[in-house]
Amino acid sequence: MYRVQLNNFEGPLDLLLFFIKRDELDIYDIPISYITQQYLEYVNLMEELDLDVASEFILMASMLMSIKAKMMLPREEDENDEIDETDPRYELVQKLLEYKRYKEMAVKMADIDEETRKRYKRGYPEVDDVDQQASGEALKDVTLFDLISAFRKVLTDLERQRIVHKVNKVETTIEEQSEFVLNSLAKSGRQSFATLCKVLTNRVVIVVTFLAILEMIKEQQINLFIEEDPTDFYLDLKPVDEIISA
Repeated sequence: MYRVQLNNFEGPLDLLLFFIKRDELDIYDIPISYITQQYLEYVNLMEELDLDVASEFILMASMLMSIKAKMMLPREEDENDEIDETDPRYELVQKLLEYKRYKEMAVKMADIDEETRKRYKRGYPEVDDVDQQASGEALKDVTLFDLISAFRKVLTDLERQRIVHKVNKVETTIEEQSEFVLNSLAKSGRQSFATLCKVLTNRVVIVVTFLAILEMIKEQQINLFIEEDPTDFYLDLKPVDEIISA
């Protein structure tokens, strides 16, 4: 139903384009201080989740901090709207524009492939024409960054509610939290990640629960739904017909 990229998902340029699209930033006038802070927060979250943060993420972080330092130096004001070669952001902007063009072309090629598959079916048309249950949801590609946005929001809400800090040893496993998620969905039906975490009052348990959800999505054990609010996502058990056809 949805494409969730977990292994070798996206690189640092994808993360920067994610911020630019989410916050409606001008790619020719990137607020380096703001985007550097956002970038480092997300990289720290990925490291906390024990995700495989590749070396290029660290390299991009150093590049952003270098650009941020250069932007603080006095320089002549340019009245032109477009960024010039003397701007410290120039090289980064050119990389983003080139990468953005590659991604847009990849989407176009994927659309051509999909249209071709509809036009020329493989053998056994009765298999291709199997009716699928309508979910009532608009299809949308979901990236790991979308899920981390929801995860970040839940942790932020938890920190606001916490009054006294206590150090407690919490022992839980991905298997235990997977069972917790499945039982909650079986009992209450489709739930948002934020609602699911309301009964969890410990940061470590929320982290393990998020990792359990990523693993279940990867193994196609549950369905994922994204609505208009990008800071939350919904989970539901797979219908019986999807399980049988899997």
